[in-house]
Amino acid sequence: MNDSTVLVTGGTSGMGLATARHLLSTGARVVVTGRDDGRLARAAERLDGGDRLLTVRADVSVPADLARLADTVRARFGRLDGVFANAGVGIFRPAAELTEAEVDQVIGTNLKGVLYTVQHALPLLDAAGGGSVVLNASWTPHRGLPGATVYAAAKAGVLSLARTLGTELAGRGIRVNSVSPGYIVTEMFHAAVPDPADHEPIRAHVPLGRLGRPEDVAETVAFLLSDRSSYITGQDLVIDGGLVPAFPSLTG
Repeated sequence: MNDSTVLVTGGTSGMGLATARHLLSTGARVVVTGRDDGRLARAAERLDGGDRLLTVRADVSVPADLARLADTVRARFGRLDGVFANAGVGIFRPAAELTEAEVDQVIGTNLKGVLYTVQHALPLLDAAGGGSVVLNASWTPHRGLPGATVYAAAKAGVLSLARTLGTELAGRGIRVNSVSPGYIVTEMFHAAVPDPADHEPIRAHVPLGRLGRPEDVAETVAFLLSDRSSYITGQDLVIDGGLVPAFPSLTG
């Protein structure tokens, strides 16, 4: 990834932060977005990327923010070679209890925000003569998970975007793939499962015997962004320790 410029949305924590750190370690220039100035400042300190790191406050559900982001990237780096559309929110409650505002928030960020991100990145990818886009989906569309109704529906849309955009943009030299993380220990995971006593039953469903680390996702995303995956597009790579194909009562 040396001399490449990559955008990581939602890069102030978890998988986004780990991916930004990994990309910087390979020599890439990295643009990190987040919705909170304080979190962006803390992420910049932790990443310590010098002039190869650019942080920009942007909400991916707001097209005007992404237009401003694109202008900022163009002025600083002139192009993008890769995008990790990672920004997302999680609201996990029974379907009957979801409010209209919550549905709009999840769909607006996790699905519309991914599409808006790609739309505004396209001219910058074209300026580089092509590139690679990785969308952060989820294991939840692959198996039913109570309480994840709207979250899983939005992520199912992301899986579809990877396939359709991968076909639509291939002629422009742009590859589009998705990753579907399983149980990855991030701030969102702890918010959804706050009681540590509940972590062991979850881990018991994972054939590899552990919960995932953000770095597990970061290294896979870096592979899909790099030329090492130059013949892969429109695909989804599940990073779940074997969770999706396993029969729950036989694991652990």
